[in-house]
Amino acid sequence: MSIPQRIRDYLDSQKALYEWLPHPQAFTAQEVAHALHVSGKRLAKTVVLNADGRLVMAVLPASHRLTMSELKAALEVRHLEMLPETELAKLFPDCDLGAIPPFGNLYGIEVWVDAVVAESGEIVFTAGTHVDAVRMKYSDYAELAKPHVGRFSEIWASKAA
Repeated sequence: MSIPQRIRDYLDSQKALYEWLPHPQAFTAQEVAHALHVSGKRLAKTVVLNADGRLVMAVLPASHRLTMSELKAALEVRHLEMLPETELAKLFPDCDLGAIPPFGNLYGIEVWVDAVVAESGEIVFTAGTHVDAVRMKYSDYAELAKPHVGRFSEIWASKAA
């Protein structure tokens, strides 16, 4: 499988500079990072949430976990919950579950990027499948996705600690 046509067409139509990174099948963000030989801090993962009835896409490092209370405060909402997979399948019919790219603008969804991602020079993300990823300059991504930036993640605590 290759990058869904909608994503490839969008990147190409915007004359975005990006590198397509095919990789062995991987289902979790950390598995993708390992397959691509990039740190979990450099690979971005996408979480889609319901925020008081509006859809929001949160983009954070694979090595981090979402801090719901901080995102809730940034969004200024009362209710925030992750969407169930059944809803994700309807919203992103051209993407594999768990491989949603961080372009909410292609799906009519507001995008929020964690500051850790925004402060890096580049972004690597799954590109709609479990075998494709994209690498591009963060500044180019930000120009395309027009995300809001906030602090709403924390590093996963080590189980050995």
